[in-house]
Amino acid sequence: MRAAVLKEYGEPLEIEEVDEPQVTPDGAIVELEACGICRSDWHGWQGDWDWLGIQPQEGQILGHEPAGHVIATGENVTEVSEGDHVAVPFNIGDGTCIQCRTGHGNTCENVMPLGFVEQVQGAFAEEVHVPAANHNLVKLPDGVSSTDMAGLGCRFMTAFHGLAHRADVGAGDWVAVHGCGGVGLSAVHIADALGANVVAVDLMDDKLDKARDLGADEVVNAGEVDDVPESVKDLSAGSADVSVDALGIATTCQNSVLSLGTRGQHVQIGLTTSDEQGMVQLPTDAMVMQEIEFIGSLGMPPTQYDEIFRMVQTGKLNPSAVVSETVALDDVSDRLASMTDFETVGIPVIDQFA
Repeated sequence: MRAAVLKEYGEPLEIEEVDEPQVTPDGAIVELEACGICRSDWHGWQGDWDWLGIQPQEGQILGHEPAGHVIATGENVTEVSEGDHVAVPFNIGDGTCIQCRTGHGNTCENVMPLGFVEQVQGAFAEEVHVPAANHNLVKLPDGVSSTDMAGLGCRFMTAFHGLAHRADVGAGDWVAVHGCGGVGLSAVHIADALGANVVAVDLMDDKLDKARDLGADEVVNAGEVDDVPESVKDLSAGSADVSVDALGIATTCQNSVLSLGTRGQHVQIGLTTSDEQGMVQLPTDAMVMQEIEFIGSLGMPPTQYDEIFRMVQTGKLNPSAVVSETVALDDVSDRLASMTDFETVGIPVIDQFA
């Protein structure tokens, strides 16, 4: 099968013929119809995250936002069958640890991030093998397209979990979203659907325009104001109630925290780059005095996808609205390169693999 393979950090992925995956007793093979190209793939392509122990090595197939149809299942798989239309969450759990068994599979004690470690080759390929398929595969509702659902592998579901489960977003709350890439734009749309007022922050006007289309009530171009947190406060009736760092650099993290008022909640979704290597200075005294919460949020448990699907069915959420373009597997390196200068808007999705 054809796959895009990492050979050297920062260099174009090589499109190669590789062996088709073989199904394991607990696994399933999914034939890919769509796979998002995520900024996390960019991090892996750059060689980031060695400090987390998930730095992809030479020969890795990247890609972690897949959707498609099951074409083979192992003898122990009972929850999905050949022909089922599925999405695959990026945070592959083993299905047996205490976190998985208590509904927190996104923080599995033996988590294997899809496309970042050798044990789970990624979905920039015609087929992908999914271990512990009973636990990890999510059946999609009837009538949806794989392209529209690709963001459910990572960015859309990550934003949903952060706002709907980890933070306490209520109707009329002010939510600030710092960084309007794929996960940030998803957060804007989801916060709006949850009844919040939204301030979107970015450096690029085209991304802010897209944020308005997705429900942002106010926008801040961070390159055109002297003080981003004060600008957010001015636009949000004094301060944000919930603020999201959807990018993961020191500036967006600090601005997010400083945008909050008393008992505000900061949600950290973006992971850091090689500049920060996981460490960011924070205004801890202000956080103590104002009882500000710092909340980490990783992916979403597979058991909670039905919440998204119910909101999709009633028209409150539209994951396809964040999809910006469809491309071929051969174009993946160009899209990754464009992310270096933050040139992509929304979620680019591969829908041509052969």
